[in-house]
Amino acid sequence: MASKIFMGDMPELMENILNNLNDDIHSLHSCALVSRFWSKMSIPILWSDPFSLSRKSSFIPIYLSSLNEHDIFILNECGIVVDFPNTLFNYAIFLKVMDLSTLDFLVEDWIERSNINLHKDSKTVKYELANLLFKLFIERGATLSKFDLRMSSDNDIKPEIFYLLGRNVSFFSQLQVLSVFIKLKPCSQNAITLLKILIDNAKKINKLKFTEFDYDPQLFHTFSCVIKSQEQLKWFSLVASFGRIISALRCQQNSLREVRMESCDCSNKDFDELMNCKNLEVIRTYHCRNVDRLLNRLGNSLHKINTLDICSYSIDASNIIQLLQKSGSSLQRLRISSDSKEIISLPLLLETLISSCPNIVYLQFSSMKLSTQFLNLICGLQKLQFLTFSWIDDGSEEEMKTCVMSRSINWI
Repeated sequence: MASKIFMGDMPELMENILNNLNDDIHSLHSCALVSRFWSKMSIPILWSDPFSLSRKSSFIPIYLSSLNEHDIFILNECGIVVDFPNTLFNYAIFLKVMDLSTLDFLVEDWIERSNINLHKDSKTVKYELANLLFKLFIERGATLSKFDLRMSSDNDIKPEIFYLLGRNVSFFSQLQVLSVFIKLKPCSQNAITLLKILIDNAKKINKLKFTEFDYDPQLFHTFSCVIKSQEQLKWFSLVASFGRIISALRCQQNSLREVRMESCDCSNKDFDELMNCKNLEVIRTYHCRNVDRLLNRLGNSLHKINTLDICSYSIDASNIIQLLQKSGSSLQRLRISSDSKEIISLPLLLETLISSCPNIVYLQFSSMKLSTQFLNLICGLQKLQFLTFSWIDDGSEEEMKTCVMSRSINWI
């Protein structure tokens, strides 16, 4: 066993080690130079997410060297001469993470940096090149684990791509994370078509984010079908003023573990669908209207919440008391952040935490008045490790700091 470790001949162990270096590009490059075996292990990780904004566009020619003669001819007509040496690996098959908007950005960046004498306008060349890369990934057998569908007037997809996706169902078959942001009004037919392909081919998504700024009936219906088509959705994020899409979570009420809402109007009754998600453990809300009322209603049915994160302009803590009481010892992380106003009903909140929530590890408050009751809370939380708070200055800062430091809690 030991000899295999030092010889680097344990694929499972090596893969785990190298995966932990996923964000350390320089270390992965070094690993690729150690031996043929290490190279075979590290190259797929290096090329799993090339379209990251932290990376440069200089890798694009390596993909271009894998194009067929027909696709090379298309680029030649644009003024791009593909004359690159053959590669040792089928790099396109390693792709796991794809962001359409970043793909467009890096393609445009590469065109500008290459100082090519283009035969067509730059927008047309970008359109052709981005679509050829998309086509290459599909045809070479890539299987995505994460897909960021951001579409605006700056990007477009050829009909050929949809045809290939229909034939190569494996491209989306292992997709686990999907983010959708359609910045078009009305929603483009290309975006709808791509979502419909995801409905048919991507059934294993467990993290889903939807950003909507303008209500579009067709987009609403199609995205609802994406939610309903999943086998086990565990994480859902909604950034939108129009929240009716939340009603589609009815089909995921047994699997959903975390919900994140931003800029939503929670007065809509469709949000009551969350009351049926009995296994929900994490609730995060950011600048949502009427969120207090929603949390009050959720307190009637949810009792497994371990993380509650509320950021709002004004917060009335009395509306979350029942939710905290029912969660009790399950609650480990709590943040209540009021942007400008003092937290309403703070004494009642502190009393509830003292009596019902002994296992809090992370605690954050803002816009609060210091009190003996708060001192008793933080001194009584035996498992507390991280404490952050901002307060209305009433002269008791030194007393608070002494108490906090005596408990060896991080002072921030």
